[in-house]
Amino acid sequence: MEREDPLERIERKERERKQNGGAKTVMVIMIIVALLLGAALAYVLYQKNTLVGQLNIEKQELTEQIEALQSDYEALSSDYDSINLQLDSSREEVAQLVDRIKKTEATNRVKMRQYEKELGTLRSIMRNYIVQIDSLNQLNHKLTVDAANARREAAEHRKRNEELSAQVEDLTGKVVTGSVIKARGIRLEAYSSAGKVVDRSKNVTRLLVTLSLVENALAEQGPVRVYVRVKDPAGNLLDDGRGTRFSLNGEPMAATASREVDYMGQEVELSIYVNNIPSFDKGIYTVEAFTTQSKLGSAELLLR
Repeated sequence: MEREDPLERIERKERERKQNGGAKTVMVIMIIVALLLGAALAYVLYQKNTLVGQLNIEKQELTEQIEALQSDYEALSSDYDSINLQLDSSREEVAQLVDRIKKTEATNRVKMRQYEKELGTLRSIMRNYIVQIDSLNQLNHKLTVDAANARREAAEHRKRNEELSAQVEDLTGKVVTGSVIKARGIRLEAYSSAGKVVDRSKNVTRLLVTLSLVENALAEQGPVRVYVRVKDPAGNLLDDGRGTRFSLNGEPMAATASREVDYMGQEVELSIYVNNIPSFDKGIYTVEAFTTQSKLGSAELLLR
């Protein structure tokens, strides 16, 4: 075996040492670089997670603000149809904004900024609604007060006018009441075919109403027609076939019979026959006498 030269052995070992040292250095450098890259990556991930967390917090806060505004819009109301229509439209916009922000990722900064602007706009609109409603309420209050004052003044004028009218009506009423024709001695009798007064229904052929128009110097003089309404025991109005009708205080009424007399302010007696009645039942018959001014009185007749 050939013996290695000592100098060559030393040079070889030195070369091996240098080679091993260079590899170790490279390995150390690579480890350091890997550690640095890992740290950088961890830092980037930490920063990203921190940013995402902040964005989620900002989204949550923005969502809560929009939902609070939605509650404010729901609580806002007015008595004015035009404003209520505008409020309904704004409430719909807020509801859509709540729905959109819930569906949008927090990392979408462009959308988040847009929602912030829309929130500001809707807040401004709400403040404008509040100002309008307050102004209208103040105006309405003023108009209400003015209307109340006007009604009070009108009521005072009306009261004075009513008092004057009442005085005039009282005086007029007294004159009118005093001028109404009145009657006395109203009677209802039944007659037989022989012209005798009877009280049995089977013997009756006609009825006779008698009365007297009393003296009244204030009453209008001239022709006066007296109407009688005779009812049988069942309450049915007897009809002599002439279809006599008259009006009392504007209300049309049917009459059994009538008669016109010449009234000159002096007492006048008159009789009115009720003819053409086929038969008479047992019971109480009633008669009411009228002029076109008033009711003169009533009487009853019992037929057996």
